[in-house]
Amino acid sequence: MKKYRFAAFLLALILLISAVPPAAALEPDGEPHATAALVVDGDNDVVLYEYHAREKRYPASVTKIMTSLVVLDAVASGELSLDTQVTASATAVDVPFGSSTADPPIKAGEIMTVENLLWCDLLPSACEACNVLAEAVTGLTGDQAAVAFAQRMNAKAAALGMKDSHFTNPHGLHDDDHYTTAYDIYLMAREAMKNETFRTIVGTASHTIPATNLCGERTLYTTNGLISGYYVNGYRYPKAIGIKTGNTDEAGRCLASAATDEEGRTYYCVILGSEYVREEDGSLSAYSFSETIRLLEWAFANFHMTTLLDAESADTIRSVPVTLSDQVDQVLVQAAGSIQAVMPSDYDPARAELRFDLPDSVEAPVNAGDKLGTVTFTYEGKEYGSLDLVAADTVERSEFLYNLQRLENLWARTWVKVLVIGGAVILLLLILWLILLRPRRRRRYSYSGGGRSRSSYRGRR
Repeated sequence: MKKYRFAAFLLALILLISAVPPAAALEPDGEPHATAALVVDGDNDVVLYEYHAREKRYPASVTKIMTSLVVLDAVASGELSLDTQVTASATAVDVPFGSSTADPPIKAGEIMTVENLLWCDLLPSACEACNVLAEAVTGLTGDQAAVAFAQRMNAKAAALGMKDSHFTNPHGLHDDDHYTTAYDIYLMAREAMKNETFRTIVGTASHTIPATNLCGERTLYTTNGLISGYYVNGYRYPKAIGIKTGNTDEAGRCLASAATDEEGRTYYCVILGSEYVREEDGSLSAYSFSETIRLLEWAFANFHMTTLLDAESADTIRSVPVTLSDQVDQVLVQAAGSIQAVMPSDYDPARAELRFDLPDSVEAPVNAGDKLGTVTFTYEGKEYGSLDLVAADTVERSEFLYNLQRLENLWARTWVKVLVIGGAVILLLLILWLILLRPRRRRRYSYSGGGRSRSSYRGRR
């Protein structure tokens, strides 16, 4: 029993020492060259850095992530297939001057598959391809198709928890009522990257689609300078795996990106409202790409996979009272398994919060490894998971105490009390009847002739 009291004392001491004020959050140096920025650990859905990330902004062609999501949902539901042949309408290919298009632009009457239209949508950011896809999904044309498709976009946004977004078109050309946030863009980007077709396209530098009825082969190049230097040179980033650029006068230069390092960590970065600047030496600074690289490298350097809890964690050891045992009156429990997550380099285990769910007591027998409860790990308001708490030792049951408890439990039942008390009353009444109320038997006498009686008593006089 002394060892259990000593363990409890150590645990109390650990908790006392852990009551220290939190340190300042880890952040990159300086504000970004953007109106909004966000970096997220995509594996654990943990925001690592944000700058005006919940404020409404115009997304420009980053919109096409959502466009692709809606099209791929239609493919998944069987409304279309990637091989479905679609004929471009005159209204679909009629886009404002200066809009990004395929090279050469898709023509009215041209027939392409849904998959090849997605390549045009996501690599060169072809606005006319988005319109063609919207018409294919809705079965409508022109403004009616745009409205119906936007309804699907907004429904998908709501399903993903994008609370501050509203879409009015499939291409992202400016509309005052077409907006989102850096955080909402992350939500749709992470969802889109779960789709193999989408992930393949946005991670590709160039792709050649076959000739159509109105055009020869097209070689498409991504506008994402992290993947290819075809449009903007000097920003190739080997860790980049996507995703999408955007640019309008109102939105500025925008980029939603994802990168994976040699440890397999995947981080997302969103830059909105950035710019390209011509420096004094004539070089071009494309801040949407350079800031993305800077923030991602900061995240990779300052956040690491960390074991938060496991069976060796002393602060998860607890004792639980045990009944029905004549050996010990407590059993130790410890965590089973482990919780791991990407944590900042200034992660301080003393600031972690552990929430225990354990019973007030358990009955013997208890076997080593039996689950007796759980422990939940929280750090700076973020819950990272729970582990089972299992018995560290085996505790045998006392058959005497067990049978005694069974008798106590039996007596606790009302019908048993009624039966026993009723039986006792009946027995008592029967005894009283036998003692007090039962008629006494009369004595017998014998007589002989001559009227003279003689006692039958033959004992000594």
